[in-house]
Amino acid sequence: MGSILRFRKLCFLEPVKSSSHDEKTKSEGKKISEAPKIDDQKTCQSATTLLLEEKAKQKKQKKIPREWRCIDSCCWTIGYLCTTWWLLLFLYQCLPANLPGLRAPEPPGARLRREGLTPLHPVVLVPGIVTGGLELWEGRPCSDGLFRRRLWGGSFTEIFKRPMCWLEHLSLDNETGLDPPGIRVRAVPGLVAADYFAPGYFVWAILIENLARIGYEGKNMYMAAYDWRLSFQNTEMRDQSLSRLKSKIELMYVTNGFKKVVVVPHSMGVIYFLHFMKWVESPPPMGGGGGPDWCSKHIKAIMNIGPTFLGVPKTVGNILSAESKDVAFIRAMAPGLLDSEILGLQTLEHVMRVSRTWDSIISLLPKGGETIWGNLDWSPEEDHVCASTKKKHLKGNSTDSRRGFQELESTNYGRIVSFGKKASELHSSELSTLNSPKQVSLSNGNSQVPNASCGKVWTEYDEVSWERISKIVENKAYTVETMLDLIRSIAPKMMKRAEAHFSHGIADNLDDPKYDHYKYWSNPLETKLPNAPDMEIYCLYGVGIPTERSYVYKLSPSGRCRSNIPLQIDSSAGGSQNGCLKGGVYFVDGDETVPVLSAGFMCAKGWRGKNRFNPSGIHTYVREYKHKAPANFLEGRGLESGGHVDIMGNVALIEDVLRVAAGASGVEIGGDRIYSDIMKMSEKINIRV
Repeated sequence: MGSILRFRKLCFLEPVKSSSHDEKTKSEGKKISEAPKIDDQKTCQSATTLLLEEKAKQKKQKKIPREWRCIDSCCWTIGYLCTTWWLLLFLYQCLPANLPGLRAPEPPGARLRREGLTPLHPVVLVPGIVTGGLELWEGRPCSDGLFRRRLWGGSFTEIFKRPMCWLEHLSLDNETGLDPPGIRVRAVPGLVAADYFAPGYFVWAILIENLARIGYEGKNMYMAAYDWRLSFQNTEMRDQSLSRLKSKIELMYVTNGFKKVVVVPHSMGVIYFLHFMKWVESPPPMGGGGGPDWCSKHIKAIMNIGPTFLGVPKTVGNILSAESKDVAFIRAMAPGLLDSEILGLQTLEHVMRVSRTWDSIISLLPKGGETIWGNLDWSPEEDHVCASTKKKHLKGNSTDSRRGFQELESTNYGRIVSFGKKASELHSSELSTLNSPKQVSLSNGNSQVPNASCGKVWTEYDEVSWERISKIVENKAYTVETMLDLIRSIAPKMMKRAEAHFSHGIADNLDDPKYDHYKYWSNPLETKLPNAPDMEIYCLYGVGIPTERSYVYKLSPSGRCRSNIPLQIDSSAGGSQNGCLKGGVYFVDGDETVPVLSAGFMCAKGWRGKNRFNPSGIHTYVREYKHKAPANFLEGRGLESGGHVDIMGNVALIEDVLRVAAGASGVEIGGDRIYSDIMKMSEKINIRV
């Protein structure tokens, strides 16, 4: 409308009478009277053109709005979260530190220092899988400028700059499990190796800081960094990591007044140090030659945080489909984010390709077979419920309400992998009558020829025929024992390489000479503890968080870029009566990564008292930390968190570690502290100890 009015004003102007003082210039104006008429005509024409152009622009703007996609929602959500977080962080930094409610609680190290606690025993920290930094020492041309820069841990900027180069350098040789030709990636040394996983995301930093508050420093505190991708024996063969750890402990023992060392391993570092204890006693060339009394002489206590003694069920999901509950959720909510057929991302295929070259993954597969983890119709956690439910559904009283988990009905946790929800619920006698899930139709019925338009990503599934996949699905349910056979059939190269370094059974006779081989040393059910009656072993872990235990799988949908991984977690499976099945995953109590059964069984029963696994009667203690979510954002990841990594900032756990390092015994810090059903579950396991 405004444009039309401007047009009329330009084209229909009325003449204005001139004032008296302009009369003198009338004669001069006559000479150029023709010029304004021409200018007015040109102005009118240009205004008309302007009006037409503006109308054309308005027509162009009236387009159909773009369809809102799921990835748009994800991007906006991430943007909102990041903006909110940075705004809160900015406000926190701007507010005065002495404002009520903004004062951080006193660190346990400062409080214990006031109580008179001082360093006594040297402390050795042993990081677990993934949390230790890795740096480049030699690489391909694509890695130019990355010499001695972190490829893993830190900012992870190289993922975005050169992702394929980054993946190539993190992979190991598929035949040897060692460095590929022309590539050398090594563990970052020192306390900085695993203090922070990424900027602002602590792992060991809080514990290190509190140890420093009571007087610890570099001379009596050491981080035993190692390349967590390798098999444990290969860390010695390639890097002499075990020999350097032995030498460091001996040095700290001598230079700190002949005080024994307190060892604090975390996660996979727990079974890595278990391997070390057997290695250090064994004669060379396979062992370290320390003799049978080395551990008794040098080690005061082993404080295992988030121990993975009997394995981690989520490792199964990683090997089968490079998934966990979080990845399955993302695939359900945003299917194109990880495996877009348009972009050809193949994210999960690349993750699987790299992780299947890491032998350490196999060390985390569940150990002990059906004796420990259950069979098709039984498991130690069968009466466990993962979520609070309405009172009308409860059976009996609520004596277990202290944990927030109630008993309703038994769950077939022993079926670590089931194909279809019904296969996870029916009695084993009915499985044979259950129809197989609908299979995916593929051209030629063979997965050995992936679609070239997606690009070939080696995952070993390329060498598995769809006839074999069909037979896998037809079996419907797998226990821990049959699951190992399943993995051998779909990843034969990885299992052949890795099973030369790891074993997952239960020893019948520990005096059999075959158990002197290093492949058994990281399995607590196939090796003896050292002869060290004065040593103490602690199992320290969080409880009260739903933790992955078993999975409901299905065949992957057919697609141009999805045929490389034919199996995936069925995220639509849920709604079990006891609330344990969500998004295709059955949950039990644990620390979100390691179930209570794996973390606590050895201290609760397997090593309790003098037995065949613990011939010298080393004292064991179970110390559980009930999870409590942060009260506000100022608490960060929580001062009472029971999460697998977040527990490293748990005030109670830090205090326990500091007191033992300062000379306290297990009895003096309170002995066992148990919130879960670990004792009840241990009684159900029929194992000869």
